[in-house]
Amino acid sequence: MEIVCIALLVVLMCPVFSVARPHPQREAVYLNFVVNATDFPWEDKYDYIVVGGGTAGCPLAATLSQSFRVLVLERGGVPYNYQHLMTQEGFLTTLTEVNTYDSPAQSFTSEDGVPNARGRILGGSSAINAGFYSRSDPQFFQTSSLNWDLSLVNQSYKWVEKGVVFRPELKNWQSAVRDGLIEAGVDPYNGFTFDHLVGTKIGGSTFDSSGKRHSAADLLNYARPANIKVAIYASVERVLLASSSSSSSRAAIGVVFRDEMGRYHHAMVREHGEVLLCAGSIGSPQLLLLSGIGPRPYLSSWGIPVAYHHPYVGQFLYDNPRNGISIVPPVPLEHSLIQVVGITDVGAYIEAASNVIPFTSPPRSVFIRTPSSPLFLTVATIMEKIVGPVSSGSLRLASTDVRVNPIVRFNYFTNPIDVERCVNGTRRIGDVLRSRSMDYFKFSDWFGTRNFRFVGPALPVDQSNNEQMADFCRRTVSTIWHYHGGCVVGRVVDQNYHVIGIDALRVVDGSTFSVSPGTNPQATLMMLGRYIGLKIIRERTRMK
Repeated sequence: MEIVCIALLVVLMCPVFSVARPHPQREAVYLNFVVNATDFPWEDKYDYIVVGGGTAGCPLAATLSQSFRVLVLERGGVPYNYQHLMTQEGFLTTLTEVNTYDSPAQSFTSEDGVPNARGRILGGSSAINAGFYSRSDPQFFQTSSLNWDLSLVNQSYKWVEKGVVFRPELKNWQSAVRDGLIEAGVDPYNGFTFDHLVGTKIGGSTFDSSGKRHSAADLLNYARPANIKVAIYASVERVLLASSSSSSSRAAIGVVFRDEMGRYHHAMVREHGEVLLCAGSIGSPQLLLLSGIGPRPYLSSWGIPVAYHHPYVGQFLYDNPRNGISIVPPVPLEHSLIQVVGITDVGAYIEAASNVIPFTSPPRSVFIRTPSSPLFLTVATIMEKIVGPVSSGSLRLASTDVRVNPIVRFNYFTNPIDVERCVNGTRRIGDVLRSRSMDYFKFSDWFGTRNFRFVGPALPVDQSNNEQMADFCRRTVSTIWHYHGGCVVGRVVDQNYHVIGIDALRVVDGSTFSVSPGTNPQATLMMLGRYIGLKIIRERTRMK
């Protein structure tokens, strides 16, 4: 049962994977300019220093390298060095076999008691998630307080899709969930599309038809090799700041990073260059705090010299709660993660997964002999993610060692709007379970009655009871890995992602978001990297 629960937790936390129609394959040419940080000089200069080779950082660096000298500093290694990371079958292994300092997934548990994880590998979380790809909802752009160039947004999405996105092929469980969603009234059926449309749809995948993973790291294939270097196993300790020559404020002039041997290196920016933080919603606010950018009293309590008083660094941190049910079906199912999504009009998204996991007999069992060959068990899941969320939390340092996870609290369901959305979403799961499409996954008892066999909590029997449904939401809360915020636009960064009060420093990642973009954020994060890269090139062109 312990193995089932561990695997179930992992399945429910993850966005997606699939079987896809392949593009013509591109070799990982980016490996030609990836170098271990131990081989870097003690000091060098670049036009742009990208801190974090993740979901947004890789496309940002690839774009900027077309015109400028770029350095990417990634604290983890290369995906191709981890065989299980590159396949669908190794998905669970990646998320469960973790260690303190160098596993591709770095685990953490929030103060809410919910286990979570962050990517520590070139490609970031796009290299450890399950690959579901769907563009943002239009409201994200309309209400974000940014003056988006929607034509450039669309071009940037298409650039990403050309490189790493595929069309999945549905099998038993995903097809049944699709049909069940339509029966449950999550309509119309929109077929296969990258767009965010109310109803039921098939989204894209970053796994190709052979099961090989593609991630944001593969977008580095579009970089100009002569203009880019990627340092792996490079832990950035802090951003270096100095008095700005163009204003009375401070300016970023470089970063200090440490290689895996513990030796320090300095990467400095050239004239008109910038430091671009792309370390994610945990890493970017952590680095700002360690660099002396944050609330003055808090930084002083850590003995960190205050460079700029920024009260909102690490604040307005969000995580979309995930709730759902899991069953053991009467027949084996294929291994699948989210390929279908139901976009409801009640503030929730419905997704599903099925996973084949190894089953072992209890230790020292008297009655069950250890089988000579492995046994496998299928667990099928239907889950909901709420829109938003509205409830917010915060991040604070656990150590001045950048390798140590900060302390995080998300405050799930402290706002009643989030509770209402979860109740609506879980009720819709109940509607799907009552659909004819789900009958095939029930067991028959001695009296001919057909029922599901649940793993973990089932939905309340009386799903019209708001209190019981709300209690289910709070009692079964987990994560779907879509945490965001901590450096939100208008609080920490301005409309061009510049850190307010600091020249030559931007944050370009999900920490700037106050809502999660659509059903799954990775599409919009990769788009954001490309989009900001193009905007910076335009800015520099106008300066000449």
